[in-house]
Amino acid sequence: MADRPYFAWDVNVTEAELRHKLRCTDADARAQWQGWIMAEARYPDVWRFLSLDEILRDWSHIRLHLGRKRAFWEFLLNGWRAQGLIRA
Repeated sequence: MADRPYFAWDVNVTEAELRHKLRCTDADARAQWQGWIMAEARYPDVWRFLSLDEILRDWSHIRLHLGRKRAFWEFLLNGWRAQGLIRA
């Protein structure tokens, strides 16, 4: 699939389908996809799909789906908070 994101090696989803899933009104369902992107995509590519506002809004749901990348994202967000770059 040419329009399949490179990090979707184990999920049969196109970029358009993924973007549709990210607009889901159910926060838990949306967070599964957000967390999957944050765990599997390279850091710069996360921002092609998610905004910082979306991550902060859904953080309590997303963090449950990050697996081995949870510590990285917690370190990053906590560092930005400590530096006053985002709200505490």
